Amino acid sequence: MKAIYINKPGEVEIKEIAQPVPKEGEALLKVLYGGICGSDLGSYRGTFAYFEYPRTPGHELSAEIVEIGENSYGLKEGMHVTVNPYFNCGKCYSCQRGLVNACTTNQTMGVQREGGFAEYITMPVERIIDGKGLTPKTLTLIEPFCISFHGVKRASVNAKDKVLIVGAGTIGVLAAIAAKSFGAEVYISDISEKKLEFAKNFGVEGTILNDTPENFEKGVAEITDGNGFDVTIEAVGLPSTFQNCIDAATFGGRVVLIGVGKKNLDFNFTIIQKKELNVYGSRNALTSDFVELIDIVKSGKVDLEKIITDIYDFDDAAKAFSDFDQNAANMLKVLIEF
Repeated sequence: MKAIYINKPGEVEIKEIAQPVPKEGEALLKVLYGGICGSDLGSYRGTFAYFEYPRTPGHELSAEIVEIGENSYGLKEGMHVTVNPYFNCGKCYSCQRGLVNACTTNQTMGVQREGGFAEYITMPVERIIDGKGLTPKTLTLIEPFCISFHGVKRASVNAKDKVLIVGAGTIGVLAAIAAKSFGAEVYISDISEKKLEFAKNFGVEGTILNDTPENFEKGVAEITDGNGFDVTIEAVGLPSTFQNCIDAATFGGRVVLIGVGKKNLDFNFTIIQKKELNVYGSRNALTSDFVELIDIVKSGKVDLEKIITDIYDFDDAAKAFSDFDQNAANMLKVLIEF
């Protein structure tokens, strides 16, 4: 079979490798679509903190079950599914307390272990999630929606909150959708005017162009009457955008960090004490998040496919990564059709 590899920063290759054989308790899946997420793009650029080369990327997936044994999950051959791609050890202190998404030796597909951008993959049956009739394209978007949804839940966002999402990429837009689903008043910020215009399609109350520190500060002050936001959510992974979230949060506010990066931030940490901020890290998601979101999307409350801007054929994977790298300001969710 064929699989996509990132050999080194800037180099994507399709290789012929052996088709995997499912072990006891595993199923064989035929991959239908894969989404290129921010971490995949960071791996292509050489900026992502956890990636090792060479490796098959990809953990936003939809697939068809090709081969599966008897199981207690109601999963059968021919079903369209998605997968929970975060592998936990089950033994560390985090896992013992049920925080499997924060396993100390977490291995995410396409990051610390081989990913799903291949024609076929094997998965433990308990990590396969029934798509309940959703389209393969929509199922591919459940994983990134889970990342955003989990972060929003970390801050206990509610209808009384005024929320700012910093970053209008896929995770940022999905975080806005998630915050809206909890009834919050939601705003989104980015350096790209085109992405901000696109974000308006998802019901946000307003946008802030973050092209200069002065414009960002002015936008925050105007929207909040100088008070700051109840919740700020970082969805980029840069020192400057985390600083934006700290600065834009109100006294007693909540700050959530979803973005991942390599760079350090040098800032006066006393502002956290002065504002009595609650700062939350958000890592991965739980299987329960996947199940909950599939039900929400199936109910018709959210049309995830609106975030798809580009679809590439499997054989054009190298072009997909290159185009996304060069045009990230104008592309939101990029899918590869297998």
